Amino acid sequence: MSNKPETVSLYQFFQRFPNEEAARKYFENNRWAGEISCPHCGGLSVAEVKNHKPMPYRCRDCRHHFSVRTGTVLAESRLPLYKWLMAIYMMTTARKGIPSTQMARELGITQKSAWFLAQRIRETWLSGQNGGIGDHVQVDETYVGGREKNKHADKKLRAGRGSVGKTAVAGIRSKTGKVHAVVVADTKARTLGAFVQAHANPGATVITDTHGGYVGLEAAGFTHIRINHSVGEYVRDMAHTNGIESFWSMLKRGYVGIYHYMSAKHLHRYVNEFSFRHNTAQAGTMGFIDQTIGRMIGKRLTYKDLIHV
Repeated sequence: MSNKPETVSLYQFFQRFPNEEAARKYFENNRWAGEISCPHCGGLSVAEVKNHKPMPYRCRDCRHHFSVRTGTVLAESRLPLYKWLMAIYMMTTARKGIPSTQMARELGITQKSAWFLAQRIRETWLSGQNGGIGDHVQVDETYVGGREKNKHADKKLRAGRGSVGKTAVAGIRSKTGKVHAVVVADTKARTLGAFVQAHANPGATVITDTHGGYVGLEAAGFTHIRINHSVGEYVRDMAHTNGIESFWSMLKRGYVGIYHYMSAKHLHRYVNEFSFRHNTAQAGTMGFIDQTIGRMIGKRLTYKDLIHV
């Protein structure tokens, strides 16, 4: 029996979800697994409403009406559920991401609606993960943003080159391939040291390059291996940072080739999108969609909150 993840083609996707009713049943089964419960009070005494108006279900205990959207990131959305499913599918199958302009064309909605839809999906993927990712990890940092020389004159900071005007991102990769990346304020030793302590197991072997931000890891109880790229060293006794650097490469390709621009205030969502897609690659298409739907409960993101972050 093969453990290869199931890949669903676009044709197969439309066969599974030919209409809104099929999409609604899929969302409901994923959330309630056949036993519908009230999102307001948790009660199981639920009646289905005739014509599903104003909502499909009514709780006999608290008398509130509700739907599968209630209490999730789907709440208050006027988009049909099958368009939500299709958007998740598109963001699942596009390894480097999908621009809101293309999503808008595919779904038959405005670019503004597609952008908001994609950001709400990314919101479900955000996690305040803490705790160890493993006993043997690679750690690296990168900068995301446009080059100073490519900016319009009124946008240039005129403060140098390299990382000027860019946002720092720190990443950690376990031996099993799991990645966790976050936007950080800077790449100083205090910041990167705190990042490693938050996401590596105590006493773990930590492999980094020779960046000064990683000094002090041994004093914090880690076994620290530093790979000196400046002298052409990239692997030492099987120790390297190639895995996390490969993840950065995919993120940068998404930035340059797909999105072209990621604002600093929304960058954490884009970074987490690439992390989540990377970590769920073995789940297959429907497994990825299932995990996304399962994380929608308790998430809420209004357009006003989004643009005023």
